[in-house]
Amino acid sequence: MNEIEIELRGRVQGVNFRYMCKRVVDKLGLKGYVLNREEGSVKIVVQGKSKDIKMLLSWIGTNPGFARIDGVSYNWQKPSIRYNEFRVVKEKNYMLDKARSILNLGKFLMEGRNRQIPLHISIIPDGNRRWAKEKGLIGSLGHYKAGAYDNLEKLFAEAKKIGVKYVSIWGFSTENWKRDKKEIDAIFDLILKGVEKFRIDSVKNKIRFLHMGRKDRLPGRLRNELKELEEETKNYNDFTVVLCLDYGGRDEIIRAVNKIIRKGVKDVDEKTFASFLDSKNIPDPDLIIRTSGEFRTSGLMPYQSGYAELYFTDVYFPDFDEKELRKAIEEYSRRQRRFGGS
Repeated sequence: MNEIEIELRGRVQGVNFRYMCKRVVDKLGLKGYVLNREEGSVKIVVQGKSKDIKMLLSWIGTNPGFARIDGVSYNWQKPSIRYNEFRVVKEKNYMLDKARSILNLGKFLMEGRNRQIPLHISIIPDGNRRWAKEKGLIGSLGHYKAGAYDNLEKLFAEAKKIGVKYVSIWGFSTENWKRDKKEIDAIFDLILKGVEKFRIDSVKNKIRFLHMGRKDRLPGRLRNELKELEEETKNYNDFTVVLCLDYGGRDEIIRAVNKIIRKGVKDVDEKTFASFLDSKNIPDPDLIIRTSGEFRTSGLMPYQSGYAELYFTDVYFPDFDEKELRKAIEEYSRRQRRFGGS
């Protein structure tokens, strides 16, 4: 017999989630209990077959009914007691339990109304090769899974729905030229195919496209396609996707300095310097997300990210979906940004 303890955060109280959960659990033949916690989360403990417990987790992932799951954590553990049924636990009497559920729902909705949404999210999509290796696949298949436009489009759509205005994603760094030529060719081929699909999507959904990084070393066809896409979408301003391709933060700064020298500019302040960066047409990132469990930004927009909030997740980018993006934004919304003030 297996046992798991699950904690859910989000809109999970005051929406009959516990009773929906009981109906599903009873059908699966699991035992245990579900209860509302005072701070607004829901705790579930279930015992049974592993495959049935995993089906419960899959059901939770669908955001059933009027629930909205913003965070899930769980722990497989050794059973200390054996449950004979699955119960909806009320820690106090029915009226107090119901009132607290409604109160927590109201608090959640008010927090959502006042929630801080990042204007610009920048993503370092790491872990593609490790994802493939763990599945016994060649590294390039990790890139194909992660960089397939169908996957990226879902992230863009979710970000736009939440209210984000800019999403930048690091597709290829200046250091990535050290990789095997076959892998590099596969990445550029994937990006080229993605550009073709993005062109259709950009017109349909009025999405602007920008490229950050060096132009001179990219394959000719890809370079031309990126330039044309920028030109075609330059008048869209509701939502912008930025592709960092052959990009390095130090390289960007050095190129900016050389542009300033060639222009003969003598008096340089922060605003002037920023106007020579690749990012001159977009705001600085508010939130930088790095996947795969690495705790560094690897030179992504070092000048622009001085006050960016950093979010690191163990999830490999091929598995980083809309729900993971919401978790990152939810974490961002709980932080206080003072920008050096009090």
